Amino acid sequence: MKDMNRNIREIFRRFAKNECENSSELYETLSYEISEDSDLLELACFIPEGQPIPNLFFAAVQYLLMDTQDDLKRYYVSFTESPLPVQDAFPYFKKYVLSNEEELKQLFRSKLVQTNEVRRCAYLYPMFADIYEKHRMPLALIEIGASAGLQLGIEQYRYIYNDKLVVGNLNSSLTIHAQNRGKELPRSIKEIPVVETRIGVDLNPIDLQNKEELKWLQALIWPEHQERKNLLNQSASIIKNLDIQLFRGDAIEQIEEICDQIPLNQLIVIFHTHVANQIPMHLKDELIENLKRISAKRSIYHCYNNMYDTLLHQDYMADKIVHSKRVLGETDGHARWFTWQ
Repeated sequence: MKDMNRNIREIFRRFAKNECENSSELYETLSYEISEDSDLLELACFIPEGQPIPNLFFAAVQYLLMDTQDDLKRYYVSFTESPLPVQDAFPYFKKYVLSNEEELKQLFRSKLVQTNEVRRCAYLYPMFADIYEKHRMPLALIEIGASAGLQLGIEQYRYIYNDKLVVGNLNSSLTIHAQNRGKELPRSIKEIPVVETRIGVDLNPIDLQNKEELKWLQALIWPEHQERKNLLNQSASIIKNLDIQLFRGDAIEQIEEICDQIPLNQLIVIFHTHVANQIPMHLKDELIENLKRISAKRSIYHCYNNMYDTLLHQDYMADKIVHSKRVLGETDGHARWFTWQ
């Protein structure tokens, strides 16, 4: 247990420094405090292997807080317009966590970290528009780790890049702002790609009609990120009106069968963002082999990050051969900015 605690201690420290700094002062402060607290480190040991420990820990706490009037809520900007100083939050946080230990353990067992960042469509949209222009075929989008499938509505949203370039569905009720720090975006983004099929596969797909499941998605959003919460709620209202098929299960096992059902006059684009970091290396290799087998029957695209590095890749696969078409530079985890190449 001591070795496990030591490992989790380092995970919270890295989370505070690499993820929370300049993004969530509350989670940054609490993460450093948790890393020095043996009681909370021991509780964090109950989080299943493969899940991002700090993300699940904080989401479970915020999920429970939504239905309480505990004093801890006074430190969360997600619950009050005038939060108290985060430096004073930890005693209240620890007290609340330990008093709800069993409820948190149950959430650790039953919930997954499956943040649905619709803003990531900002860097996927130029890729998909470029693919559509090159092939002039309707797209069949298949998302691995789709959660609620918000990114499957990609061509339904309006995009504003660098506060001046406006593309996508100009009549959309949802506008996604993002900064491109790289080369000029392709001209193809001015034409909205045609999407015929939308399929998402997830171990635990989120039903947006279920209020509790929507609440879990909201709990995964960090307290200071009000814009992310607004984007979630706005995109959810759009997604509910689209024909999206969400499958429960292992995408690696199901991907060939799913692709076999896609009409040949549609071009398959398989994509996933910030999912592959939770997939063991041998299963990543299995996924690639499965995609190669599909490409022996029909050409496909594979757009992804976190497979072998953190960069965003666009691969074209045909006759079992993988052709790298584009690799983006660094991208912000929440897609506030990206580097087009």
